Amino acid sequence: MSQKILIVEDDQDLGPLLKQYLELNGFLVELRTNGKLARLALQISTFDIILTDVMMPVEDGFTFAMEIAKTHPEIPFLFITARKLKSDIIRGLDIGADDYIIKPFDADELVLRIRNILKRTNNHVPETTSYKLGTYILVPKEFLLIGPSERKKLTERECQLLTLLLTNLGKLIRKEDILSQLWKESDFFTARSMDVFVSRLRKYLAEDPAIQIESIRSAGLRMLIHRQ
Repeated sequence: MSQKILIVEDDQDLGPLLKQYLELNGFLVELRTNGKLARLALQISTFDIILTDVMMPVEDGFTFAMEIAKTHPEIPFLFITARKLKSDIIRGLDIGADDYIIKPFDADELVLRIRNILKRTNNHVPETTSYKLGTYILVPKEFLLIGPSERKKLTERECQLLTLLLTNLGKLIRKEDILSQLWKESDFFTARSMDVFVSRLRKYLAEDPAIQIESIRSAGLRMLIHRQ
């Protein structure tokens, strides 16, 4: 069954061209010109991945992506944009993007990145029903973290990283191994993305001070639970 892509792009030349190229590569594709129209499309259809521009009328890509991260955390998304400032890239990754591709880009490389993201998300859905984590409970299949005072819906990547750390509790996991297993590549963007995800997980787990995610410089990550 063909995988379905939602493109959110207001450029009247690039949008249709990108749609046609992805369809030639075997994908089912829908195109919308702003975030508001894209959110309407998500109410009607299901998608495997979202590609969104940043600078768009009515609702920009960052605003759209923040809403999607809340309402559809199971859908991976990536930015395709001409905005190449480091601050924009970091903001995009901080929102939860799986990738950030700067225009102009090579279409074949885009297809490869899409396939890698889809392969990664399809292959890493945890099977365990639930995990006890201090005063928290992690339910991987539902991407749900149940804490002392709230229930937090995680993105798929957040859930994957937390599960990896939890199932290796007390063990040092090399940074390269984490990037290889979850991101399938290691560069500035993926390394920075991992740092952002770690910061988010620490925030989510802050109600239990016994839980600690250690970042060991030039080595990797380790999750610890300190109990007296």
